[in-house]
Amino acid sequence: MSIKNKDRVDKSFIQGFRYFFNPDPESLSPDDIKDLNSRAVPNKIRKKYLKTTWHDMSSTTFIIPVSDGGTITAYFLINQKQKEEKGVMPLTIFCHGGGWLHGNMDFYSSWLKYFSYTMGTAVLLIDYRLAPTYKFPTAVEDCYDAILWAFEGAKYWKIDPDRIYVAGDGFGATLAATATILLRDRKGPTLSGQILLYPMTDCRLRTESMESYKETPVLTQKALSWFIKNYSRELKDSLSPMMSPSLAPDLSRLPDALIIGAEIDPLRDDSILYGQALSSAGTKAKVLIAENAMHGFLPFKNAKGREEAESAIWQFMAGRSVENVEFLSKKDFKTFRKSHEI
Repeated sequence: MSIKNKDRVDKSFIQGFRYFFNPDPESLSPDDIKDLNSRAVPNKIRKKYLKTTWHDMSSTTFIIPVSDGGTITAYFLINQKQKEEKGVMPLTIFCHGGGWLHGNMDFYSSWLKYFSYTMGTAVLLIDYRLAPTYKFPTAVEDCYDAILWAFEGAKYWKIDPDRIYVAGDGFGATLAATATILLRDRKGPTLSGQILLYPMTDCRLRTESMESYKETPVLTQKALSWFIKNYSRELKDSLSPMMSPSLAPDLSRLPDALIIGAEIDPLRDDSILYGQALSSAGTKAKVLIAENAMHGFLPFKNAKGREEAESAIWQFMAGRSVENVEFLSKKDFKTFRKSHEI
């Protein structure tokens, strides 16, 4: 492990992460993948590792038709009490991570119910089709189609049409970022913002952080290379802006972007460089890097960086200009929440 100070390693987080995501995906058989993606999360595991406090949550399953004639599943999560109190709510369309290979909906639904409850937003979790059965660009096209479908559904869900966001973690953040480019280029609806959690934005894997943290306990350069190969139809796919949004020739006129990265992550610099590229193109963007945090930290209750990241997302969704969003201490965040409401 190429981490100079091993005391910085969050052992509880690593244990939890490895329950849900295998850091050596190349070793997985098709049956292993199926088991990881379909197994239910035991309550004791949920309580031990995940941030899952919520009340009055409902979950509705939808089947969404996609452009190639197939269908995907999505899960609409909302807090009924908040809905009754607010009348209309924001919507966060979420693209899950997992290297385009993993996709355990019980894990993501558990965490996103907490996210929905805490952030005061409805959530649409997209269960897009996974590699290796479905290769590039299936995943991003599925997410794009789901976003179009969600805009139509928003009128029936009492969603504020001016507060619809797209978000994702890891490779799901890559999908969210590329979907915003497709929406612009195809003249689709306008999103209020994009929330990118430790995204991969350049499949060439050439950054300084890729070298410094190429063998972290939860994500390695080798695994990233395998994920890319597993999803690609041919080598040149990885250079497409639909897989590497940093390589898009035009990053202007995109939704404001809040990008949250982790310090101990081979993809740390992907966050930084993508934020710089967006800003240079005239798209408002803010990059925040959680100190001593590792890739995939946000769903895990004891992970370093979680509280700070939640404070930043809440500010962004509460309407704070993205350039002014920052990591807040517990005390400062409590004060901010009292004076703002989503």
